[in-house]
Amino acid sequence: MLQPLRALLHRSVHRSCCRALSAQSYSSARKGLVLGVYEKNKEEDNVVLTQAGDTFDNAVSGKLRDQLTRSGPSLKKGKTRIFYGLHEEFPSVVVVGLGKPSAGVNEQELWDESKETIRTAVSVGCRHLQDLEIEHVEVDPCGDAQAAAEGAILGLYEYDELKTKKKTKVSPQLYASQDVDAWHKGVSYAEGQNLARYLMESPANYITPSKFAEILQQKIGGLGGNVKAFTRSKSWIEEQQMGAFLSVAKGSDEPPVFLEIHYTGSQDPNDSPLVFVGKGVTFDSGGISLKPSSGMDEMRADMGGAATVCSAILTAATLKLPINLIGR
Repeated sequence: MLQPLRALLHRSVHRSCCRALSAQSYSSARKGLVLGVYEKNKEEDNVVLTQAGDTFDNAVSGKLRDQLTRSGPSLKKGKTRIFYGLHEEFPSVVVVGLGKPSAGVNEQELWDESKETIRTAVSVGCRHLQDLEIEHVEVDPCGDAQAAAEGAILGLYEYDELKTKKKTKVSPQLYASQDVDAWHKGVSYAEGQNLARYLMESPANYITPSKFAEILQQKIGGLGGNVKAFTRSKSWIEEQQMGAFLSVAKGSDEPPVFLEIHYTGSQDPNDSPLVFVGKGVTFDSGGISLKPSSGMDEMRADMGGAATVCSAILTAATLKLPINLIGR
């Protein structure tokens, strides 16, 4: 008797969702919401929503909890469920599983499981709404606005610069929280990582040494006078007698570039800088010992060290960290 009843409830939820959307198509539902829900313990009967989830549920007179209860078992970590027509402002609502609310720092691995769970869950929810071509998405902070922002921005990133057909550009915003500073910090962290991903994913015939330096100069332009980039030419490299550097560059018809980035964030003129060094070979074929063809395409990311260094310094400048940094 239980199985037919469960199937009946599933059909009932599906019909109510379809009726709610009968007057509008998926593409016209331009605003979506990502909310978190915790996994219930065996002794718990009620759905355990986040604070923002409770706020939304109250706004829809308990319909969210009701739909979650009717539509299936408690959501596991990283799983999603989408509901339509619960709220006029948010025609599409994705609920993401956050696992157990007791998750915290894993002492053996030395990392915060709750933060990573939030990042993963929010990224999945945002991508789900992106697939529905929803442009404006508001995100539940899930107890950590910074982690939620990181998950949203990182999850929505895709290298599509050279594609004709691109995915919907989504603008994630914070929902039902005053923790705006933490959200913006998370956005800065994620955008810094995405810059490194962009540089590493771009094909090597596009991201040449000169183009790499040009992109970084453009990024630095809006950060103020305490960030400077120096693009050293081949003649400068020869003057410094950087023989090994020049020898590697002879394998390409692209001229070599030695890039330096200086960030001065400390108010103390006596503060010594931290110096980051990153490998910046924009394509490594292997030289006289050519790499196997099956993995040759991945060598476009051989400048990952330089990409990471540049992204880290630009992020530090964006956050106005009180330190001095040099990247080479």
